[in-house]
Amino acid sequence: MSLCNTKENFTDDITRKLIYSDVLQKVLRKSSHAPMPSSHLLHEIIEDVRAVIFPGYFGHSDMTQKSLEYYTGSLVEKIYFSLAKQIKRGFCFECIETEHNCSECESKSHAIAESVVAELPRLRELLALDAVAGYEGDPAARSVGEVIFCYPSIRAMTCQRFAHELFIRDVPMIPRMISEIAHSETGIDIHPGADISEKFFIDHGTGVVIGETCIIGKNVRVYQGVTLGAKSFPLDDHGNPIKGIARHPIVEDDVVIYSGATILGRITVGKGAVIGGNLWITSDVPAESKVI
Repeated sequence: MSLCNTKENFTDDITRKLIYSDVLQKVLRKSSHAPMPSSHLLHEIIEDVRAVIFPGYFGHSDMTQKSLEYYTGSLVEKIYFSLAKQIKRGFCFECIETEHNCSECESKSHAIAESVVAELPRLRELLALDAVAGYEGDPAARSVGEVIFCYPSIRAMTCQRFAHELFIRDVPMIPRMISEIAHSETGIDIHPGADISEKFFIDHGTGVVIGETCIIGKNVRVYQGVTLGAKSFPLDDHGNPIKGIARHPIVEDDVVIYSGATILGRITVGKGAVIGGNLWITSDVPAESKVI
């Protein structure tokens, strides 16, 4: 038997095992008439959002005041239409998985995309304050511009704040895909459901995890390796985790959390508290206290 025939028999055998496997039905998409959301196009949308929010730092760097209005307008239009298409794909995916009718996905997707794009001026204000917090909180930062262009915190928070707007509008899949763009780029894993106020800064950033139902106040600073997570997962009668319950910490204004700290459960870290490094905390922390 020739080597070519041996290889052909081998690939045929593997193909049959894959096609006729019992496991296939667990991983096979139920329908393919609607395309999946595109990670590549969502990444492109995020890059355009960065260019709109921080003009000159991202996108074209040779920006002038004269060209700024045209450039911004063309990007905003591009973001709107691209985002609407990806939102529709997210809704269609959910409809297929749950066997619902997605006839309204088109109009709903455009309405949501319009409402999210309308939030870009407010998101710029929040992210500008995040950049100022980075400059004020890190003596190594030489300018706010350096924080905007170089720091992973701003990259992660641009994704999170944009994804959060989609999350609170009940867009399926797309917010999580956007948060995973930031996660893969920075090592910072923030769920799009987390509610984060202004002047939030993550110093260094690698290994930070912030859960879905976290509420974080103003002027909070955290360092690398911090986890704001859930202590346990209540189960339903069938042994499955109950979805949508508040299970992550509330961090009030002016809190500092140093590297490696793990804070779990629906507890409150009071205003102005300082949490030392490498701590495990599962109960409330009083305001203005220092835990070491």
